[in-house]
Amino acid sequence: MATMGQLWANTGSALATLMFIYTIFKQWFPHFGDHLEPFFQRHLGRFYPYIQITFHEYSGEHFKRSEAYLGIQSYLSKDSSARAKKLKANTIKGSKSLVLSMDDKEEITDDFEDVTVWWQSKKEGSVRQSISFYPAADEKRYYMLRFHRRDREVIIERYLEHVMKEGKTIELKNRERKLYSNTTGQRSHGNQTKWNHVTFEHPATFDTLAMEEKKKEEIKSDLVKFSKSKDYYKKIGKAWKRGYLLFGPPGTGKSTMIAAMANFLEYDVYDLELTTVKDNTQLRRLLIETSAKSIIVIEDIDCSLNLTGQRKKKEEEEEDGDEKKAMEKKMMQNEGENKESKVTLSGLLNFIDGLWSACGGERIIVFTTNFVDKLDPALIRKGRMDKHIEMSYCGFEAFKVLAKNYLDVEESELFEEIKRLLEVEEIKMTPADVGENLLPKSEGEEAETCLKRLIEALKEEKEEAKRKVEEEAKQKKEEEEEKKRKKEKKAEKEAKEEEKKKKIEENGEEEH
Repeated sequence: MATMGQLWANTGSALATLMFIYTIFKQWFPHFGDHLEPFFQRHLGRFYPYIQITFHEYSGEHFKRSEAYLGIQSYLSKDSSARAKKLKANTIKGSKSLVLSMDDKEEITDDFEDVTVWWQSKKEGSVRQSISFYPAADEKRYYMLRFHRRDREVIIERYLEHVMKEGKTIELKNRERKLYSNTTGQRSHGNQTKWNHVTFEHPATFDTLAMEEKKKEEIKSDLVKFSKSKDYYKKIGKAWKRGYLLFGPPGTGKSTMIAAMANFLEYDVYDLELTTVKDNTQLRRLLIETSAKSIIVIEDIDCSLNLTGQRKKKEEEEEDGDEKKAMEKKMMQNEGENKESKVTLSGLLNFIDGLWSACGGERIIVFTTNFVDKLDPALIRKGRMDKHIEMSYCGFEAFKVLAKNYLDVEESELFEEIKRLLEVEEIKMTPADVGENLLPKSEGEEAETCLKRLIEALKEEKEEAKRKVEEEAKQKKEEEEEKKRKKEKKAEKEAKEEEKKKKIEENGEEEH
């Protein structure tokens, strides 16, 4: 056994020496070495049981970084900081933090399904023969994966796919998320995009959202299920998308809900302004340019173009008639909607539910409106807007969330009075107004003062609501009396005309 061990040791030493000589020979005689390389690889393969795969930093066009290389870099970054002795920190475009990776010539191991593999970060440099304006052209970086040939099937069929998938997940998690908007009158030239973006930094979360806990958990559960249902959507033959309709009075937190959804799923947000879109074709182009893992938002859909009444019955249009046309004309002049936009209801329906909606996946489409009754039923039916969420006035549970957010208060003697006003008296106040009353107005203002201010505001809101009811009742009574007077006046006029007509007829008969 000792003799056999010594034999293998000598063989290994000889192979190492041979490889060293071959490497030096290849460096000094590169062209001659190319002819000898197949010979060396063929004979070395008989004794060397390992397979190597290289992943170069650049592939195809020289200055386009390989997606495989970037995926491996992200995948290895999770273990590099703990295992590698030499690290390098890089700032990658679109990433919100530094990315740590192995330095050149470092090696770490990875385990997958009881198989051990070795990753090496390598760099090859060539002797510069001429002046180059591109220093990177003289250095070629790559990752080398080494594994035993008996594990070929596991590595090729499953491990590499696992590395790419995990690397993509890490890359998406570390990326700097963006808020996109389409700019007025912007048109694409060449490769330019119609979307402009800024960094998405909205701090809203479901924890800070003023809403009943049960309702929040229901929404979060729905979002998680959607994000993990790629295979399910493929199985049932549907595009991997989901529609949410957020409706309720102004100030009830519809925009905050969108931000909380984006932060919860770590999605980008596309804020689509329909009034700046020229036509249906441009709308489709905007859809194609959106990325996966994103939320496409159309806020105040009831005010976006003339999309709410395109399917009204003819008699209803005639009934509303001139008054409605005058109002719409004024609105369009005020908002600049009368310029060029020719987006139709049909085009919007195809955008959210047609063939073009399947271009890409893992996208959420959100509509918001203050007046859900104004929307065309075809626009918000199930399958287009799958989940309808009412953003209502502030209840006691929502108030407690706001008290914790604004004042860091979870219990107070004043809570009972606030609960009575919100639940028993059923005073309607939006979360935005409640938050404004809870917000300290000076540096030393105490929480109790803010809570008392809210109580006074709720009482005033009650009185204001009472006055509005009385005024509405008075106005209604006056309108009814006015209608009655007009009706009586009309009847009186018709009676006089009838009497006049009879007299004329009687006079005519007397002449005959």
